[in-house]
Amino acid sequence: MDLARRDRTIGFLCLGVTGVGWALNWPLMKLLLQQWPPLFARGLAGVCACLILAMLALSRKERLTIPREAIPRLLFATLTNVFAWMGFGTVAMKYVSVGEGALLAYTMPIWAMLFAWPVLHTRPTIRDILGLVLGVAGVALLLSGNGFAFSADKLLGIGLALSCAILFALGNVLNRKPLPMPPLVVVAWQVGLGCAAMLVLGVLFERPDVTAITPLGLGCFVYMTLVPMGVCYVTWFETLRRLPPTSASTGMLIVPVIGVVSAAIILGEPLGLREWMAMALTLGGVTLALQRA
Repeated sequence: MDLARRDRTIGFLCLGVTGVGWALNWPLMKLLLQQWPPLFARGLAGVCACLILAMLALSRKERLTIPREAIPRLLFATLTNVFAWMGFGTVAMKYVSVGEGALLAYTMPIWAMLFAWPVLHTRPTIRDILGLVLGVAGVALLLSGNGFAFSADKLLGIGLALSCAILFALGNVLNRKPLPMPPLVVVAWQVGLGCAAMLVLGVLFERPDVTAITPLGLGCFVYMTLVPMGVCYVTWFETLRRLPPTSASTGMLIVPVIGVVSAAIILGEPLGLREWMAMALTLGGVTLALQRA
């Protein structure tokens, strides 16, 4: 096997590990939220994961210092990539199903394509518009189960899930220039700062009962700390190093699919023709949007 083919094989293996690890976090997070409130649970897991990522970076002889000129960009990326994406997305899971939360969150490339028009002066093509139409149709079909009759809690969950996708997309468009630090160090700082803010807000306003967690909940917490915010970031960076960005991004569409299927198995959430059609439409639209990358 030549070196290029070996790199691609390892890249696709890392992509699979990343996708499955992030996907399973959706239903397990839903289980954990039955015992701990969202900001506290996600914040504590993230702070623990930050320490692990920092130790891993130090073991690779990477410095944790932040160049002074990079601090504003790091804080903005923390707001969009961690506090909005993880925080809003986790709180949303209190009010929507895993399928709804995952598909709404993974509309992010569609919003990024729209933001690129005014920010980067990249006009949408016919393909981009078709992607937008497919994505909106898929989300509408998914949410149409009760004839669009939503309770206040459901509307809050939908708003939070869309907000996490839109803010993450805005951050990606405005933060296209890489920060002058190793990727693992950047993630450690972003996860640490963003999740520390969540943890403080969770302690102040959610008043968590730490003793309420069961062995099952503890297992979910350990998984959320070690796998999606630890192992998966390492394998994701290896994926990006070995595969073209478009291949890596498109491959991540397995995350909502596996998340929805695993939620049906673990949580008993509905998975019928409407859900499959909604996934096909939404992810088809996202795939078209990703072709711009």
